[in-house]
Amino acid sequence: MRSKWCTVITIIFFVSCSSVQKKEGVWVSIFNGKDLEGWSPKFTGEKYGVNYLNTFRVKDGKLVVSYDGYDTFDNKFGHIFYKEKLSQFKLRLEYRFIGEKVTGAPSWAFKNSGIKYHSLHPSKLPLGQVLLVAPEAQILGGDGKMERFTGNVCTAGTHIEMNNRLVTEHCTNSNYPAINDTAWVKMELEVHGSKLITHKINGKKVLEYSAAQYDDSDEFAKELIKNGYPKILSEGYVALQAEGHPIEFKNIELMKLDD
Repeated sequence: MRSKWCTVITIIFFVSCSSVQKKEGVWVSIFNGKDLEGWSPKFTGEKYGVNYLNTFRVKDGKLVVSYDGYDTFDNKFGHIFYKEKLSQFKLRLEYRFIGEKVTGAPSWAFKNSGIKYHSLHPSKLPLGQVLLVAPEAQILGGDGKMERFTGNVCTAGTHIEMNNRLVTEHCTNSNYPAINDTAWVKMELEVHGSKLITHKINGKKVLEYSAAQYDDSDEFAKELIKNGYPKILSEGYVALQAEGHPIEFKNIELMKLDD
């Protein structure tokens, strides 16, 4: 009898382990195209969960950043956060800029957005925080005049390491030209904790770096380090930005990776 039970337990354990393994390395949609289930907004000056002037919305299966309810931007920098803390993962999506920059948004906000990662949970962010202290895979669109690139890395309140050097500049460009029109662009972010981060645009690797970390000269980052948060960032939450220019996202998918 014991032998039979051991066999059954072994089979159950094998099936359970196989099921867990199948969850790793598989692309899963994390945006249902119907509503914002699983995603939560945070805007400068607003409490966590307040979708200021319905900026984030769903339309025709797309997650849309819209400013049609604004008279002026009023420094309402926004992010919409996915619900799950992540460390080892790939995130891919398609984006395109539409319309015009909202009145009052800074000049640099023209066709400017991004994917933040390794952020604190939005409920822990200061009410008035303007630029989210976390590394960013930057999304830019072109104007057909100036040379611009997309898939860059920007580092509000943080630094990165690239080619064995600590990079303290706010943004480091990729070599992929920003798209001038409203064509959909594919972007992929691959994150291995603090070890290696890769950006891809339309399937091409455009940037690679490591060791995203808090900038200990930044007021908020300094406070986090003082309160026991690790200086080197290896996990956190991902968020899509709303910085003043309308943008649409679709086909937002996540792949969890083995440690």
